[in-house]
Amino acid sequence: MTVPEAMIAIVILWVFIFIYSIVGSIDFGAGFWSMLYGKHKGTRAGELANRFLSPAWKVTNVFLVLLVVALVGFFPHATYTLGSLLIVPVSLVLILLTIRSTFMVYAYSVDRFRGTLRIVSGVTGLFIPALLISLLPVTLGGFLNVNGESVSLRFADLLQSPTLYAHLGFGLTTELYLSALFLADYAKVAGDSSSYQTYRRLAVAFGPSTLGFAVLTTWTMVPEASWIVEAIIDHGFWFGLSVAAFVLAYASLWIQGRDGEKGLPRVAVVGTVIQYGLASYAYGASHMPYILYPMLTVEEGFTNPAMFRSLLYGYTIGAALLIPAFIMFWRLFLQDKSYANPEAD
Repeated sequence: MTVPEAMIAIVILWVFIFIYSIVGSIDFGAGFWSMLYGKHKGTRAGELANRFLSPAWKVTNVFLVLLVVALVGFFPHATYTLGSLLIVPVSLVLILLTIRSTFMVYAYSVDRFRGTLRIVSGVTGLFIPALLISLLPVTLGGFLNVNGESVSLRFADLLQSPTLYAHLGFGLTTELYLSALFLADYAKVAGDSSSYQTYRRLAVAFGPSTLGFAVLTTWTMVPEASWIVEAIIDHGFWFGLSVAAFVLAYASLWIQGRDGEKGLPRVAVVGTVIQYGLASYAYGASHMPYILYPMLTVEEGFTNPAMFRSLLYGYTIGAALLIPAFIMFWRLFLQDKSYANPEAD
């Protein structure tokens, strides 16, 4: 095993985490907006979100599978340790994903379950991201009892820590902001002005809260994880670029477009993805070299070179097959006005 191999593996894993956090936020958030606006007669925002969800949730699950396979394949020792510590929240996530996927598969075929689908999709759309984001504070090490090779989670201390709830607030506001931005752009594609104005207002409302919770999350890390706060300060340049990208993306929601409506949602979506990409890089670099502080580093959790090469070849071939499929999916379902708004034809 060489250090570059471990670094390549952790970069691949972090890219999958980033992609899943973006597409998952949009997917789960759309489920919540579908539930919230599903019965509102004054807007088609709920119907628009539901039309996006119909094909998109399957793509989200593809990235989840890729992420899990990368974690287990590249870092089996880390998977064992994290799995033993986080068995409760991970099990709950799997149960909720199973329930959500089951309703997504069958509810579209049975009209009387459409209302139940909206509720299940909306509720799980809040709980699943909340459970997933709650895993991050555990990796910071402030809630662990380490006794030799044995490690246990101080669950009661975690539940009482402000940093857990700051992480939850950041995760949920990010989900709602990203999904509102994306659905605003989707409404533009559909030519649905009413839904566009609804989602633009939501994006305007939730945008500043994501930045506020990001600062709050960092501040509340200090008692349990001062080591990563110091590293975050060292990578302040990249976080500064992230804030600049947020300001530009958020400002684009106030610029008048060619159609006379206020806002450039496509610019806002791209700018926000860049913002989170920069922040994700800076946070990942700050977290290095630890997967689980202070007991497990990237090198210690890494697999053997033969497995690494096999996975790398597999992911390369998989990417060659999946990228064209995702481009086709984008054109057929996300950029096709006849699908986004059948009533416009």
